[in-house]
Amino acid sequence: MTNTPFSAGRRVAWLGLILWAVAAALLLPLAGKSADAESTEAAGALPRDAETARALDRARSAFPGSDLPVAVVVYVREAGLTADDRAAVEAHRSTFATLVAGSSVGRAVDSDDGKAVLVAVPVPGRGAEVGATVERIREEASRGPAGLRAAVTGSAAVEADGDAAGSGVETTLLAVTVAVVAVLLLVTYRSPVLWLVPLVVVGLASQVAAGVAYLLSRHAGVTVTESGSTVMLILVFGAGTDYALLVIARYREELRRHRDRYAAMAVAWRRSFPAILASAATVAVGLLCLLLARSNDVRGIGPVAAAGIAVAFVAMTTLLPVLLVLLGRWVFWPFVPRYSADTPADTSADPGRGRRAWRRLADAIGRRPRVVWTVTTLVLVGLTLGVFGLRLGQPVDRMFTTEVESVTALRTVERHFPGGASAPAEVVAAAARADDVVATAAAVDGVAEVVRVGVSADGRWVRVDAVLRHPPDSAAAKATVERLRAALHAVPGADALVGGGTAAALDTERGASRDNRLLIPLILLVVFAVLVLLLRAVVAPLLLVASVVLSYAAAMGLVGIICRAIGYPYVMPSLPILGFVFLVTLGVDYTIFLMTRAREEVARVGHREGVLSALVVTGGVITSAGVVLAATFSVLLVVPYVTALHLGLVVAVGVLIDTFLVRTLLVPALAIDLGERVWWPARPVTAAGPPTVRSAPDGGRPRIRSAPAP
Repeated sequence: MTNTPFSAGRRVAWLGLILWAVAAALLLPLAGKSADAESTEAAGALPRDAETARALDRARSAFPGSDLPVAVVVYVREAGLTADDRAAVEAHRSTFATLVAGSSVGRAVDSDDGKAVLVAVPVPGRGAEVGATVERIREEASRGPAGLRAAVTGSAAVEADGDAAGSGVETTLLAVTVAVVAVLLLVTYRSPVLWLVPLVVVGLASQVAAGVAYLLSRHAGVTVTESGSTVMLILVFGAGTDYALLVIARYREELRRHRDRYAAMAVAWRRSFPAILASAATVAVGLLCLLLARSNDVRGIGPVAAAGIAVAFVAMTTLLPVLLVLLGRWVFWPFVPRYSADTPADTSADPGRGRRAWRRLADAIGRRPRVVWTVTTLVLVGLTLGVFGLRLGQPVDRMFTTEVESVTALRTVERHFPGGASAPAEVVAAAARADDVVATAAAVDGVAEVVRVGVSADGRWVRVDAVLRHPPDSAAAKATVERLRAALHAVPGADALVGGGTAAALDTERGASRDNRLLIPLILLVVFAVLVLLLRAVVAPLLLVASVVLSYAAAMGLVGIICRAIGYPYVMPSLPILGFVFLVTLGVDYTIFLMTRAREEVARVGHREGVLSALVVTGGVITSAGVVLAATFSVLLVVPYVTALHLGLVVAVGVLIDTFLVRTLLVPALAIDLGERVWWPARPVTAAGPPTVRSAPDGGRPRIRSAPAP
């Protein structure tokens, strides 16, 4: 038997436990600092070379404080503003100036219908400071004459409402994730003890991963965002639990064949390790491909999430086996696996192992494989049509799953002012050409008003705000920004750059489109390469890659149907690439687990029976793993952001499709229908005897066959 870390027995196990204790002592203190390393940079989602990012950098340098988030206070009286209303607004402006000392409060801007007035208040600080200031602005604005309604929107209010909506979400997310995993492990193992072992290990791994993320942020220049940390946490729990299920299932199987539990773990580890390594490598390398993304937030998710996968892999292939062998067989109580010299080699044929349903399913697939894969493919293709229900680009008023004041106030602004009044396009150009810039901007179709904000202290730059006629997140507003940029870039010597919220949304969508074109083929190539190395074949990897692509398309389609039904069809521009990298790398895990076991079984009983036997043997554990992973990602639904809802739905739905349709029906049926060609250019050599070379009937290329068993 090949040596493994567990072949040496108890001493190696205790040594592994000590090493993990040392690693935990070093990294766990850093986990508490991980939140401090998270970036709250407002421009974090912008592509590195986007015009909006360059405009923001220039504005920061030329106009200190111009990048501050802005609270836009809107006052409304439907019967028309009175003199007392206007006096109250001016009094509030004076109070606002004291609340945001050092910032210049904007003038009161009347609506054309005389029913509303706007006041823009730049808010200094970040995070909790912004939220506290916005709350004080709201309190002051509410103290007006009877009948005068006031509400606050703008980037500062959106940030404050986002922080308030997400307050305590991380704790809730962790608690719900732990609860979901604990319940599923209890149901899976039906043991009052066993479920605690993987849960403790994965919990420790999540904290170690948080410490690693902190180190990446401080010493490797990696941008760690709140979304990246959330994704890493869920991946560690989901993927880590999956790996644990595979290790424990194989260990329980070998305990029935080996009297010595260390020998049983040695065999279980040796046979499960390659599949888990291939799975972790596929996910980690696929995530690292995100480093090539243009958007900072997408790029930052890659290394952080990959680090989480790496920690989960190491924990589940070292610490978990150590704890299992040291605790002994009793940890499986009341269903303790006992050694029996009569345990069959073909465990798929053992009716006492809860595999009757999987055996019946395998037999049904084996009888009509072509019908099975054809019908399954048609179902998946049909689901993909739902993708037309999704709309790319997420308006500000559709960011939250709960109603918040910044959204209702924004709708009020849009009823009384030009659509882009709350978020004008911000132009920074050469001061010497200020008149030409203003005149050119005013002549652009879709621009309602142009305001000269000011000149930089050195007299070099001028800032001009162009108020758009359409809502800032609309396609019409983005088209206006494109026309505005084209017109201003043509002004000689102006060196104009156009930024602002609409321009940022436009640049983000363009960056996401470029990322999709580059990263999707790259990730597929990476997955294909890993599968070729693992299976030592070409046809099977092509089959698996095609299946996960179809699964991804079906998942996006089904999510499109669901989101349109519940009223959230608008998705963030980065959802397609994030959904793709998670679904392709995580979804292929289950076919990796199936096909690596199939290769082992084919070498023992032949191709057709080997594939069906692998489906029976792995059916329960892989289904449990898929349900666990889908459930862990579904906890994102408790986060009050539509982006989290979308990502959680895409991954959860996609994983379930991979688990119950692709891995269970499509791949086995295709593998059987294709026959031994699926292992081309080689095939597993059966244990029944040495291979022999037989001439092909047509005189063509000879085929390698296994000699019959003696």
